[in-house]
Amino acid sequence: MTAFIELDSRQRRIEVIRTIVDAVFASGLLFAVYYLVPFTDLTTRQAVLRLALGIVGFALILVWQLRRVASATFPVLRAVHALALTIPIFLVVFASVYLSLSLTTVTHFSEPLDHTGAMYLAITVFSTVGFGDITPESEIARIVVSIQMLLDLVVLGVVVRLFTAAAKSGAAIKSALDGDGR
Repeated sequence: MTAFIELDSRQRRIEVIRTIVDAVFASGLLFAVYYLVPFTDLTTRQAVLRLALGIVGFALILVWQLRRVASATFPVLRAVHALALTIPIFLVVFASVYLSLSLTTVTHFSEPLDHTGAMYLAITVFSTVGFGDITPESEIARIVVSIQMLLDLVVLGVVVRLFTAAAKSGAAIKSALDGDGR
């Protein structure tokens, strides 16, 4: 196995471009599916169920991606790819719930949400910008937004650190397997 640094500049560039293209394609596909899926569930219970399933699904994908990073040929590139995929998944989970809640009852938020409005809200909450133009108005909407705020801290603090640790671990294992005990 060849270490990334041992590749010539052309091969390194190819690997970086491949990682970027794959991450952009995967994220684009995810957002396309989000925009194409009709949200026909019209109960708050179904929206909350979507949130619970989404969080469990996100956690499972996170564990799977961490394992892939640790065992990757180029762990740092795999970690970048994993972050570029898991964060959009996280945002789509919450945007889907916001959209479901808004379709259930338009009074859950300060204005009715469509796909773009729901994604916009998820991104503004995630980025901690919080412009205040769309706000949760009902108790359940406030609870869901509060859950996202708390999980945002976990994603930004813990998940990024986990991917960094997995990349370092993968690089150390790869180095040991290559017989490079430096």
